[in-house]
Amino acid sequence: MSLRLKCTKSKQLNKSNSLHFKHGRSASNSKNRTKSRISKPAISAEERKVIIFNKPYDTLSQFTDGDGRKTLADYISMKDVYAAGRLDRDSEGLMILTNDGILQAKLTQPTSKSPKTYWAQVEGIPEESDLDKLRNGVELKDGKTLPAKVTLIDEPHIWARNPPVRYREAIPTAWLAITIIEGKNRQVRRMTANIGFPTLRLIRASMADQTLQGLKPGEFRIIDM
Repeated sequence: MSLRLKCTKSKQLNKSNSLHFKHGRSASNSKNRTKSRISKPAISAEERKVIIFNKPYDTLSQFTDGDGRKTLADYISMKDVYAAGRLDRDSEGLMILTNDGILQAKLTQPTSKSPKTYWAQVEGIPEESDLDKLRNGVELKDGKTLPAKVTLIDEPHIWARNPPVRYREAIPTAWLAITIIEGKNRQVRRMTANIGFPTLRLIRASMADQTLQGLKPGEFRIIDM
């Protein structure tokens, strides 16, 4: 009886030590993996690449696509740059691409409060009371939007869209300049739809302190930033 008891205790002790070792090794490995992810060296000013690009309509904000649709690769040959924030396929205008992950995060995270201004052509003519709703934030399915800067503007001097926007002859349109600091999926379109004025055409005019600088659709320029 005494010998069996000692054997049982020994097996239990070995099992406990084994579990402790596995747990410790797993936790240690997890910490090491996390450390390796966040300890990438920062890009120096000399190594940094930044370009501004005027994304055409019907182009994906990515370099590859398995369905044969137009992508950034159809216009940009520079390697190792990635989009700082996306534009929907049916939206146009300014994109910033960089190889600097810190700059990329600074431009896209709401905590950085980096402003993005869009020109939105909407169906109908909104009143100031309608725009005040956007200025105060509207409730979307994924949460309330942060307050936006919104003004009614004259039609901007921009390129013709291909294909053209489809209008309803009996309904007038208006242009809005909308500045936000967040980037929910299709946010501006959902914001204007929420107040009853669907967006017909959407162009990102500026991001942080960068503008299109006269770029035509499909053109890009290397900049210092």
